[in-house]
Amino acid sequence: MLLSQQLLKTNLATFFQIPVLSRLSLYLYDTIPSTNQTLWELLDKGEKLPIAAIASQQSAGRGQWGRTWQSSPGGLYLSVALSCHIHTQNAFHLTLLSAWGIATVLRQYHIRVGLKWPNDLILQGKKLGGIKSETRIQGETITQAVIGIGINWSNHVPETGINLNSFLTEQIEPSIISLEQLAAITLYGVFNGYQCYLEQGCDRLLSSYLEILTSIGHSVTVEGVPGTVIGVTAQGDLKVRFHAVGTSTEVCLPPGSIRLGYEK
Repeated sequence: MLLSQQLLKTNLATFFQIPVLSRLSLYLYDTIPSTNQTLWELLDKGEKLPIAAIASQQSAGRGQWGRTWQSSPGGLYLSVALSCHIHTQNAFHLTLLSAWGIATVLRQYHIRVGLKWPNDLILQGKKLGGIKSETRIQGETITQAVIGIGINWSNHVPETGINLNSFLTEQIEPSIISLEQLAAITLYGVFNGYQCYLEQGCDRLLSSYLEILTSIGHSVTVEGVPGTVIGVTAQGDLKVRFHAVGTSTEVCLPPGSIRLGYEK
């Protein structure tokens, strides 16, 4: 079912303390291949930034590392395109500011969302959503970014997933009551995260990100050597301390080199 544009704009008006949201161009779709792909096509046609696309369903959603992003009806499938000026080595900052921004605003609605490295939203130990960032570059600078977000609302989820609507039905007074409200909250989270990033810098944002990172303390084994997750670098590498008899070593593992699991 297509989202109500009027209801979405009504919910979004709640967050107009961030001026960019009042001039955000919104595109709503029933079924499209990918919201990220749609925004790149709109940019190629000369659409002015910032813009957002939301679909009720995606037929070819894209996840990290080339994986398919399952996008069945009932979920929130949203992408935001914005202009930026970020060095290519700091591409992870887009995921950092988006994940932190969304998780932080959901926590204000009494939903204790955490983060799992490198790009997942976690609730009660299960996957609530994920983030996929894509960029365009001039020289060594990222000038345009499309940030794709998928959040489970009322869609079917696997054993390792959780949807927000089912979680909220256990509350006496649910803090979020519609997909349109969730979409507005998510948009606010992204732009608030970006504003905080611009005003405060990466170091402060990374510190706040680490406070809600559920991966800290997670046990891992790489090539038979046991270790413990101790943090994440500003470039998105996972910091792991490996243990051996009488000694320990700290290493940084890039995204994609190791996968952290979920609770079942």
